[in-house]
Amino acid sequence: MRFLIPALLTLVMSVRADWPQHLGPQRNGTAEGKAPEPWGESGLKPEWKVDVGHGYSGPVTTDSMVLLHHRRGDREVLEAYDRGSGRSLWRSEQPTGYEDDFQFDDGPRGTPAIADGRVFTWGAEGRLTATRLKDGSALWTVPLGRELRADKGFFGFACSPLVVSNRVIVQVGGRDGAGVVAVRADTGAVDWKSTSDEAGYASPALIDLEGRPRVVVFNRAGIRVLVPEDGRVLFEHPFRSRQNASVNAASPLVASDGVFVTSSYGVGATWMKWKSGAQLDPVWVSDEALSAHVSTPVRSGGLVFGFHGRQETGAELRCVRLSDGSVVWSSPRLGIGSVLLEGGRLIVLVETGELLLADAAEAGWNVRARAQILGSGVRAAPALDRGLLFARDKTRLVAVRLAP
Repeated sequence: MRFLIPALLTLVMSVRADWPQHLGPQRNGTAEGKAPEPWGESGLKPEWKVDVGHGYSGPVTTDSMVLLHHRRGDREVLEAYDRGSGRSLWRSEQPTGYEDDFQFDDGPRGTPAIADGRVFTWGAEGRLTATRLKDGSALWTVPLGRELRADKGFFGFACSPLVVSNRVIVQVGGRDGAGVVAVRADTGAVDWKSTSDEAGYASPALIDLEGRPRVVVFNRAGIRVLVPEDGRVLFEHPFRSRQNASVNAASPLVASDGVFVTSSYGVGATWMKWKSGAQLDPVWVSDEALSAHVSTPVRSGGLVFGFHGRQETGAELRCVRLSDGSVVWSSPRLGIGSVLLEGGRLIVLVETGELLLADAAEAGWNVRARAQILGSGVRAAPALDRGLLFARDKTRLVAVRLAP
């Protein structure tokens, strides 16, 4: 379903790209297409696969390319692959010295954003870069994390850039009011800085309210609604764990009727409805409904489907009723994963590399098909573009056809 006004897409991009950013065109994990059919006992075979470097960054697509931001050695690499064959078309590299304090992964976390013939990447050590989409030539790079004296937090800089008109918006968590920062997409010059909040790991989202664009940010402190032209804060709502060793990682699920936000570490979920003036009115808050550790849920009508529980203890997929937060059903424990929605079907990729096709319905957890398409350690959100699923694990990027 389309929850955002279609004209909003012109604010985000002016070139056609079916999965141009984190979580797709509308940043809600939803693809516009027919329901994928079960693929039968023969499973799924990749149309192509390529070796890739480190990172949790997900793929993005255009008509002819698939792009991935990953790390090889001491370089962060933005690489473009031919959509049909996986052949490398170009590479654009930046040096990096990022080290993961917990030794999970030293590659980029944020997924690139494509807009106006450019690709924008946000590296693990806080470097924002613009690259020409056509040939991979460098346009500009700005070490915002260092310049704005931002702390890398537990796991480095991780949000995926949001492009609104000629501005690229990222969570920085810098000092002197540089919690959220917008730079000019054409030059890389800082346009505005807003809030004094620490950065979270969720990515900002865009919504049109009464004909005006608004940006919804879920940072370490909570939920903020900003004016994209100047960064003014129109609404703020605290929503975070009492534990210092915690993160807000799932992005806000933003629609014309409200905002759904979820986090782990004893936080849970909240559903808030829009009021006039870009204000939000909480309808309910519950840690028993949905407590997402990593991935963003999806919405189908009045239902939300997402992973509940911590990665360490094994998460389950849940269906939650948006109106009151009641749990409609829960799957067996699957571990954490990513969930996409297309044509009333859930496309679920779990950490073990298994892909599951299930119904997005109240009737219960009903798996229609399953296939092992990757190895273990899958964390990056996949891309779904005209029947092709692009997904990665620790070492490979694969293209799998779900539909003709």
